[in-house]
Amino acid sequence: MDNTNDKIEGRNPVMEALKAGREIDKIMIKKGGREGSILSIVKKAKEMGIIIQEVEKNKLDSISQTGNHQGVIAVAAVCQYASVDDILNRADKRGEAPFIIICDKITDPHNLGSILRSANCVGAHGVIIPKRNSAGLGSTVAKTSAGAVEYTPVARVTNIARTIDDLKQRGIWIAAADMDGELMYNVNLSGAIGLVIGSEGEGIGRLVKEKCDFIVKIPMFGEIASLNASVAAGVLMYEILRQREKM
Repeated sequence: MDNTNDKIEGRNPVMEALKAGREIDKIMIKKGGREGSILSIVKKAKEMGIIIQEVEKNKLDSISQTGNHQGVIAVAAVCQYASVDDILNRADKRGEAPFIIICDKITDPHNLGSILRSANCVGAHGVIIPKRNSAGLGSTVAKTSAGAVEYTPVARVTNIARTIDDLKQRGIWIAAADMDGELMYNVNLSGAIGLVIGSEGEGIGRLVKEKCDFIVKIPMFGEIASLNASVAAGVLMYEILRQREKM
């Protein structure tokens, strides 16, 4: 699979990709360009629940790889997305308590790729991301994950808070990573667990944090008060693994 070609450019190629059911993260169209075949693309994309973004022409020009985008570029996923049920079934087939990473608006593809890589290394059963305000499974994520996108399923959901409610109803405890929490060594993170990692700048959203069962923090001893999102995720994943392995 060619993980570098995640952009589909031009009106006919984008429409054919939609008709073929290709996994598409979003479609960018030129501002003021909703006419002709672009209208058909927008209508089809909306029917499929795909995000439409109106952007300036120079934005399309800057990311175009062909120089012939015709006012529309689709950003396709390099891998198929899974469902939350797929992730839970994976844990069930292994005879293990679910271990899920939930990313709340991780927009940097390098961070998402690194989180995926760590998730695979600790044996997490899958990663959940929101459809909006999140990096998707593009080529940068695939490359940074060092191949983990091929092995660790990623589910995209419309509403992270609602998904957390669903997971809790299935007996999964939800831990949020936040510096206002309790020291990670003092919290029972074994068993069925979902770990929520917040965005690089804003952390975990208020509503999402309120849904979590407990808040955990990483001990910090230096002058810098926070870790990169993917580094923090890795540290907490390994603390969860340590506790699970002790059981």
